[in-house]
Amino acid sequence: MNYCTFIVKILKKPEKSYFDNNIAIAEVPVKFYQFQNSNSYKVLNLTFWGNLANDIVQYYQINDYIIIEGYISFHKNNTDLFLNKKDKQIEISVFKIYPYLLNISEVNKTDK
Repeated sequence: MNYCTFIVKILKKPEKSYFDNNIAIAEVPVKFYQFQNSNSYKVLNLTFWGNLANDIVQYYQINDYIIIEGYISFHKNNTDLFLNKKDKQIEISVFKIYPYLLNISEVNKTDK
């Protein structure tokens, strides 16, 4: 099974794009901390589809912590074509999102 649940920190502002048939997609790089070693973390790419893509762009911002549920997939990247090095990159397709710790000070500045 490739189902997962993580608490992650948003690193960049979510960017939304559209497919030809007007399906929204948003991709967000996030930081996933490892509990065994408190100074260790991994950077993952999250993919949000449809209405969830609209929500992530509208309601969440940099340094927000969120709880996500989704499915893991691996993509092979050719990092160096001359040396024929291949690297696996983890991507998670998110189907549920919950706020965990939001950056409220930034929200209050925009409301005033």
